[in-house]
Amino acid sequence: MNDRDHDDEAQRIADAFVAARREARPLSSYPGALPRSLDEAYRVQDHALAVDAGAVGGWKVGRIMLPTSETVGSDRLAGPIFADSIIHAGKKPVPMTVFEGGFGAAEAEFLLRVGAPPPAGQTEFSLDEAAALIDAVHLGIEIASSPLATINDLGPAVTISDFGNNNGLVIGEPIPDWRSFAFADWPVSLLVDGIEAGSGRASAMPDGPLGAARFLFALLGRRGIAVERGQWISSGAVTGVHPIAPGAFVEAVFDGTHRVSCAIEAATAKEDGRGAVKHGRNTG
Repeated sequence: MNDRDHDDEAQRIADAFVAARREARPLSSYPGALPRSLDEAYRVQDHALAVDAGAVGGWKVGRIMLPTSETVGSDRLAGPIFADSIIHAGKKPVPMTVFEGGFGAAEAEFLLRVGAPPPAGQTEFSLDEAAALIDAVHLGIEIASSPLATINDLGPAVTISDFGNNNGLVIGEPIPDWRSFAFADWPVSLLVDGIEAGSGRASAMPDGPLGAARFLFALLGRRGIAVERGQWISSGAVTGVHPIAPGAFVEAVFDGTHRVSCAIEAATAKEDGRGAVKHGRNTG
């Protein structure tokens, strides 16, 4: 295929994913030719963002593990988190959704809030420069979900092409002394229906949570996408990616005492947006 053909194919794939999310309808197979590179995958994502036209409230950053990271030339990937799927945790577990018949998972994460936009056109950042653009860090849970059940089996380019496999974010309490970044050494666990599904520490990630921010700012700078004040960065799964289904209860525990929880429901079709339920309590 020539460049025009590849662009047309990217548009068709984007249309298919956006329609499946809007209708909360599972996809039995990838809706087109698999992206040959991460750049092609981000092209699909760009088309999907234009089709969906929903307000972006943040970005998820995920790991690409060895040896795949060496093959594709990146150890992280990114996708948008739409504002209407970003929910503040309450005293009771908040409802979050996954696509029934598709892929669904929960991830315990540290959430970084953008306090100042990166300079326009800047495509390289030091860790200190990235930290200067953050004004808060919170505890949280990312809901990973796609209409395509095999999305994580087909590689990072496929994950990127469907909004990074994101379907929402639960924002927990803030970390008061976050600038010390001592929280990166906190033990973190994620429980599904009361049973521990995984545990870990954010310090095990390359450059920790700040590495995710630095990666994202550089990536979006290269893609010509503006980062806005108040947007969130979901910095990566601390304990791993843990499958969930409608009816599950998910709880993330940070440093043994800090907790964030949500109750999982099935996504429903919406005429005016994606498959995610309209909770009406976004971050503003």
